[in-house]
This record gives sequence, C-alpha cells and structure tokens, in this order.
Amino acid sequence: MATRPAPRPRPARTSRTRAALLTAGLDLMVERPIDAIPIDDFVAAAGVAKGSFFNHFADKKDFAIAVAEEVRMAVEMEVAAANAGIADPVERIAGGMRVAARFALDHPRRTVVLLRSQTPATARAHPRNKGLKQDIDAACEQVLYWLGLCQILVINLVEQQPGPAEAAQRLSDMLVLGLTGLGVPTEHAAALACPSRHLR
Repeated sequence: MATRPAPRPRPARTSRTRAALLTAGLDLMVERPIDAIPIDDFVAAAGVAKGSFFNHFADKKDFAIAVAEEVRMAVEMEVAAANAGIADPVERIAGGMRVAARFALDHPRRTVVLLRSQTPATARAHPRNKGLKQDIDAACEQVLYWLGLCQILVINLVEQQPGPAEAAQRLSDMLVLGLTGLGVPTEHAAALACPSRHLR
C-alpha cells in the first residue's frame, strides 16, 4: 500500500504573509467586530496585496476564525503548561480558569478578540474543548456550565481591569462558586481557590 507524501512545508514568504494578516486582524478586531472591518483595512495594515488575503482565507468569517484560533491556541498552551503533571481533574479545571483569568489581565486586547470570535468555541464538540471535556467528564457532565463561568470572569477582568489583589480575589470567589456547584466539598474548593495561588 502506497504511503501518502508528507505535506509540503509552507514557503517562508507565504507564512510571513499569513502571519502579517493575522497580526493585523488581532490589532483591528480589538476596536471593531469583523463585520465592521473591510478586507481592505486588513491588507493595508498587513502591507500585503488584497489577492493575498484570498490566498489564505475564504472570506472574512474564515479569517476571524483563524485570528481567534491564534489566541485560543496561546491560551491552551498556557493551560497545558500549568496543568502538566496534575492528575486531579478538579484541580486541572481550576488551573484552566486560573490561566484564563491571568491571560485576560496580561493580554486584554487579545482576550477581547477571543470574546468577539464568531467561532463556536463554547460548543461541547469543539476540538479545543476536548481536554476540558475529559476533565469535567471525570468530575461530572457540566462543560457549558464551566465555560460560562470562565467567560463571565474574563469579561469582568477585561472590562474592569482590577488590581492584582482584587483580581485574585474575584478569581478565588468564582472558583469556589464554580467548584462547589460541581459538587466539590467547600474545603477542597477553598483550598484550590486560595488567592495566594492565583495570578502570580
């Protein structure tokens, strides 16, 4: 049986063009939703020809998905690093919310782009939710519940930009609320939610 050839690496120039467009998207989508931004604005900000846009993206919706995925991948990498070596699914869930809150404070503009995303990122079947789903399945069946709490928290942090101590306390309060809602004993939830563990 013949093996399929490995995919050809993207030429450096093509990769640079795509990266420039994604960077322009991150900058422009902070100020306006995708529907309010002409493609001409993206290509002008990226310094590329308009035809280059369509070499990489089918349309603006496809572009918005790609921009949001860049941010989501950055968050997921931080979650994976924070949860490395942790087996307890409840602690992993708490760690994910801790990372999301820290990311919102450290990168409010990128977080706005993610929150404005038209991707179905909160869908249970979304590929990026696989790890969270596995952790929550191990604890219980409440994926949308937890994703909703995370979204409420990061919106609050981005909009209000509290200082570190207040942000840590808000995260702690949300973790206790969320974890006890999942049936975690209050003492365990409080230990996982201790403000001294957050946003360092």
